[in-house]
Amino acid sequence: MLPGIYIQIPFCQSKCTYCHFATGVFPRELMAPYVKAVSSEIINHHQTYAAAGLSLPAGAPDTIYLGGGTPSLLPPEDIAHILAAVGAAFPSAHEWREITLEADPETVTPEKAATWRDAGVNRISLGAQSFSDAELRASGRRHRQADTLRAVETVRAARIPSLNLDLILGLAGHTHESWLASLEKLLSLRPDHISLYMLDVDDDSHLGHELLQGGARYGAQRVPSDEAQADWFDEASALLSGAGYEHYEISNWALPGHRAVHNSKYWQRAPYFGFGSGAHSFNGNERWANAHDPAAYVQAIRAGTLPIEQRQSVSAQMALEEEFFLGLRLLDGINLNRIEAQYGINLRQRLPRLVEAGAVTLKGDILSLAPARLAVSDEVIAELLA
Repeated sequence: MLPGIYIQIPFCQSKCTYCHFATGVFPRELMAPYVKAVSSEIINHHQTYAAAGLSLPAGAPDTIYLGGGTPSLLPPEDIAHILAAVGAAFPSAHEWREITLEADPETVTPEKAATWRDAGVNRISLGAQSFSDAELRASGRRHRQADTLRAVETVRAARIPSLNLDLILGLAGHTHESWLASLEKLLSLRPDHISLYMLDVDDDSHLGHELLQGGARYGAQRVPSDEAQADWFDEASALLSGAGYEHYEISNWALPGHRAVHNSKYWQRAPYFGFGSGAHSFNGNERWANAHDPAAYVQAIRAGTLPIEQRQSVSAQMALEEEFFLGLRLLDGINLNRIEAQYGINLRQRLPRLVEAGAVTLKGDILSLAPARLAVSDEVIAELLA
């Protein structure tokens, strides 16, 4: 599989209560230097990798993903400038199969959408998160339902070919009724792709700290139980499948022809380039990450020094674990014969009890998670590798 390119845009208007990503509310004056630094890193990546003794991911990349943070906060001409830098740095790349840009609903305008389209963006991932204004306020989000509805209309009016909408299950104040209402509104919009994420609260986030301390701020006492979230997830899966969406990855559904090409590379352990502060890269044998602080990242690029702050060789055991923790997220499953031959192991003696317990299915050589266990996939995979 050909590599992809991930470009991190760390700027946010506010910090969501549950967020633990390498993003934040940084001075707007940092945006222009950051765009210049990212473009420089992209253009000069051959020299940077050579100086660090890193081998390039093999092949010409065919996808680009601008994530964050909130890439749509940047002036649209900056997005065009970054994409032009990618084109200059990878002149041998064939036509891009997918160029995705993450956007917050309240930042989408007709002018931005038109510039994104003209720069080559053919997929927008819109962070709706919920259609309940109360849940959005409790989570620290700036947008409201009306903003999402306007943004969907704007993206479609700009003739951007593919639209994804994100929802998060388990926000503070979430009830069964509000979850069903959000799903109903989501389906009425008929996006090409849908991502439903069960809330993952990091201990270092505002909400995570309150949960650990038994506090009440940020709606900590109104976060639904894990059991409720699992039940609501299964209910959502049935509703989306009934509406014609293909459930192809634990958290992702798509209409025909709209699977997320770039994200699929992660689940299949394809190599990828990562540019920008906090961005991760993978060449098949090694993973590395850039400095997380945007100012430190910009300073490193300006000084001509390496922005890399983390580096790790991928051992055979780590690769094997990734095959399962990533590959089994795909409902198509993984080829057990290939994995056993590649890693010199025999896993079949562990399978009968998991199959009997309804945790996994084995059809020929294809191993997959049982549909009823998708909401607790990590526990099943951990048991498989134990």
